Amino acid sequence: MKIVHDQTGQLFKTEVNGHTAYLAYQLTTNGGLDIRHTIVPKEIGGQGIASALVKTAYDYARSKSLKPIATCSYAAIWLKRHPEYLQ
Repeated sequence: MKIVHDQTGQLFKTEVNGHTAYLAYQLTTNGGLDIRHTIVPKEIGGQGIASALVKTAYDYARSKSLKPIATCSYAAIWLKRHPEYLQ
């Protein structure tokens, strides 16, 4: 799966079987990357796409020394499962 980063739109997105899944984020004034929404169409759900999008976004945050923040409920659960991203 190829995930594309649209910095201008503050999105990470991928296309699977003709359906687009995406993650929308916002950079915060205190140096954070806040995942606002993770959207995966039901037609391509259950394939680990949301997890891959969140991981990619937080890997990007790490590379830029940004603090991971999660407004999105899925991203918040993901962070609880991967506490190493909070260090």
